[in-house]
Amino acid sequence: MAKKITKTDPNLVDLIKNLKKKSNNEEVAIWKDVAKRIQRATRRRAEVNLSRINRISNPGETVLIPGKVLAGGDLEHNVNVVALNFSKIAQEKIEKSGGECISISNILEINPKGTNIRILE
Repeated sequence: MAKKITKTDPNLVDLIKNLKKKSNNEEVAIWKDVAKRIQRATRRRAEVNLSRINRISNPGETVLIPGKVLAGGDLEHNVNVVALNFSKIAQEKIEKSGGECISISNILEINPKGTNIRILE
C-alpha cells in the first residue's frame, strides 16, 4: 500500500484548502486541479524555465505554474505568471519584460472564476 503524503508546511496546507474551497464555491474545476497538482510530492512538482513559457505563451496571457519558475532562457513578451515560487532572477526577468509575478493565493482574489488562465507544467 502506498504511503499517504502529508504536507508539513502550514502555508501550503492552507493554500490547498483555500483552492478546494474556492473551487466548490465558484463551481469551477481549475482550482481543484491546481490543488491536486500542488499536493504532489515536492520532487514531482512542476519546475518550468522562462524559455518554455516564452515558447508556449502569447503576449498578455496569464500562465499558471503549479510549482516553481526558473530563470533558464529569456522572456521576449509580457506575460503574467502565476506560480507557487519564483527564483529571484526569473522574477526580475519577468518584470523586465513587462509581465507580472503573481502568487497563487493572490490570483484567487483577483480572478476567482479562473478565466483566461493557462496551466503549464
